[in-house]
Amino acid sequence: MAYQETKTIGYGTRLSNSIKGIGASFLMLLAGTALLWWNEGRAVKTTKMLEEAQKTALHVEDVSKVDPALNGKLIHATAFTQTNDSLCDGIFGVGAVAIKLDRKVQYYQWVEKSRTETKDKIGGEKEEVTTYSYKKQWVGRPVNSLEFKDTDYQKKNFVLMNVDSESFTAEDVTFGAYQLPESMIRSISGTIPMELNFDEELLIQWNRDIKIAFNDLGIQPERAVAMVSNKEKSVAEEDSMEQVVGAKLDYVHVKGNVLYFGKNPNSPQIGDMSVTFTKVLPGEASVIAEVNGSNLQSFTAKNGETLSVLTMGMLSMDEMFQNEHASNTIMTWVWRFVGLFLVIGGLKGIFGILTTLLKVLPFLADIVGLGVGLVCNVLGFVWSLLVIAIAWLFYRPVIAYILLVAILVLIVFLTRKGREKKKAEAVVI
Repeated sequence: MAYQETKTIGYGTRLSNSIKGIGASFLMLLAGTALLWWNEGRAVKTTKMLEEAQKTALHVEDVSKVDPALNGKLIHATAFTQTNDSLCDGIFGVGAVAIKLDRKVQYYQWVEKSRTETKDKIGGEKEEVTTYSYKKQWVGRPVNSLEFKDTDYQKKNFVLMNVDSESFTAEDVTFGAYQLPESMIRSISGTIPMELNFDEELLIQWNRDIKIAFNDLGIQPERAVAMVSNKEKSVAEEDSMEQVVGAKLDYVHVKGNVLYFGKNPNSPQIGDMSVTFTKVLPGEASVIAEVNGSNLQSFTAKNGETLSVLTMGMLSMDEMFQNEHASNTIMTWVWRFVGLFLVIGGLKGIFGILTTLLKVLPFLADIVGLGVGLVCNVLGFVWSLLVIAIAWLFYRPVIAYILLVAILVLIVFLTRKGREKKKAEAVVI
């Protein structure tokens, strides 16, 4: 059964919180405005950098040998990435000659979810009812069940060991005859499962360690769901559990690229841990970068923007630049929506005090709230367009004038609509 908490917030407290929130809302408005301004400058600078790079870049057919004539030039080439670095996971002793080695750890835990419903009361009070529910699921980190609201679920979580997920990356990776920088090495992809071959003695040792961990924790392994104090267990109970563990349970399983600690991978229990290993091997890649001796590095445009691109597979120079332009466009719109969200959120926080003042009559506050929300949405949209237009006056003058005209048309349209609505209401009266 779900666990619930009910909290009542007084009218005075709500007013105080709303007034305090005005300052944070102003900061949100300013942050959204600054983000919109910065984003337009970033977009234009990136576009100009890409255009400059595309004009100066040259395609190189063969990079198997260092060519002094290419020094200082921006090149495009396709070749195989290579490395002799041996990567090793020191905790589990897993290793391979690869560009990347990833260890992903998951724990089977009880997880707390919450859902809050609010109800305004006449007089200005607000009632918050928070419902907590619990379910078992795989998570990336151990969950502290001592912080659960429902005491019936506290102390139910435990882990046999605490290991973080981690990624290991080769430092010496070449592209043909040229050395790749760290930023481009991180761009190399193509994850494949890593076959695991553990020494039998090591598996036996792990299995023994887990049995000892169960004894130390006082966990009943056939259930593995609740923590029990060692002091509450008798010597006879400990001996009994040791026999059950030794006779029936095998806590270490290896299948493919997964190392599993627990009784049964097909029926996980609280405390089970799954460790998945993957690697990235050398492969064919296409690169746009500047040559510096035997190294590849980022190209720096006249406006200070930099470019170095590594994409897996064989791509032409035009295709790679098209992808970069498309990525720039996508990022521009993403940041525009984020900026718009901050601006509208800031305005709603500033004018939200009007709605809070009327919370003594919830139905009236709801009506006013709808109006405030609509006005803030329109003002936020217009404000964002205005900021973008002013920014474009510096970065894109021609398009800026077109956008300013569009904003003026929108304002005139909304004004006329408002006047027509007032006239219609006057006729009805």
